Amino acid sequence: MQTSQEIKDSDVVFADYKEYLSPALSKATTLVAESGHGMYLTDVNGKQYIDWVQGIAVNALGHAHPKVAAAAKQQIDHLITASFNVVNYPTTLKLAKRIAQVTPGKLDSMLFANGGAEATDAAIKLSRVITGRPAVIAFKGSFHGRTMGAVSITASNSFYRKGIEPMMGGVYFAPYPSKDLCPEGYDAGQRASWCLDEIARLFKYCVSPDEVACIYVEPVQGEGGYVVPDPSFLKGLREICSEHGIMLVFDEIQSGYGRTGKMFASMHTGVVPDIMTVGKAIAGGFPMSAVISTEENMNKWLPGMHGGTFGGNPVAAAAGLAVLDEFEEQGIVEHASALGEYFKASLVKLQSRFPWITDVRGVGMMLAIEFGDKDGMTGSDVFHAVSQKALERGLLLLGCGADHDAVRFAAPLNSTVEEVDEGLGVLEEVLASV
Repeated sequence: MQTSQEIKDSDVVFADYKEYLSPALSKATTLVAESGHGMYLTDVNGKQYIDWVQGIAVNALGHAHPKVAAAAKQQIDHLITASFNVVNYPTTLKLAKRIAQVTPGKLDSMLFANGGAEATDAAIKLSRVITGRPAVIAFKGSFHGRTMGAVSITASNSFYRKGIEPMMGGVYFAPYPSKDLCPEGYDAGQRASWCLDEIARLFKYCVSPDEVACIYVEPVQGEGGYVVPDPSFLKGLREICSEHGIMLVFDEIQSGYGRTGKMFASMHTGVVPDIMTVGKAIAGGFPMSAVISTEENMNKWLPGMHGGTFGGNPVAAAAGLAVLDEFEEQGIVEHASALGEYFKASLVKLQSRFPWITDVRGVGMMLAIEFGDKDGMTGSDVFHAVSQKALERGLLLLGCGADHDAVRFAAPLNSTVEEVDEGLGVLEEVLASV
């Protein structure tokens, strides 16, 4: 009989361990991953996959980037944690200053946390402290996390809210300017205008603007479908918030850090929020996030009003510094912009061959394709067939959209054209086989 020490990684099968894991954490695959390098992920049996999920847009530089790994290892040899509540770390202090140098406007004061949902909760609290108001306006199709505060403003899937009502009060939802939430036939500008009018109707019928602490929005909607709104939408939100003294909060957790071909997605429109949340790619794969605002706004928060044991971890911060070094030295954001144009044009070519791809959308390296009905299958059925066949052929994909009928692509930002072509070649074979 094998002891636990004698069990090889190759003997580890997800089904044998499933009973020890809560089903509350949904598993997209049963893949047991052993290692990763760059664009590729390898399972315990030695099969290699092209990973176009990358921890859900976490690994902006791919798996185990050597400079990120080296920085983390060096920091681990010095200090793993002593709690940022108690002491300060050189790496974390430096990271705060470095991030402040690349954020828009005067967003140069931050509070570090461990994940996106924590940053969301912190941003809601900060908005309420600054304004002294209770209400939050969020958007249908949005995803901000699954902690109690974050899920209260999440509306990408009602299943996330099932069985846990009542949630945080004072939350009102408006439509995001996506095709499925707006009148049929509207173009992007008309959708933006209609959604802004819906906020005016919220003010008229549901909540007075002087009761609203913040409007909380993704500049590019993530799980909701990688939807890029017309620039007039974010500009209109800025005007509404400035007029009524409401905090405009941008969730840049997935769209930030170069993913859209700008350091932050809001930079495509020039709109500067009052508060911004970042995460995912911030620390090269280590758990880290931050809520960022102006020094004036942050100073309205009294010491101890928010915090966490592991927030601002020095190892994560060391990795975060290495990420920013690589971004600067290799021109990663500019590369992502150019490569994203090539990637998107290639997806449009696939659409011309497979007309049941009903939409190609996104910006930079934040791209998606949506499926329509095909041979009696719904768009959702097509997605599941595509993702399963892709996995069998060594391409890891993840869905998005309210109907789960779209594939989102989150390839590393430092991918080469050849690597993109390699993945597209597999995707084309899969599409042809459906």
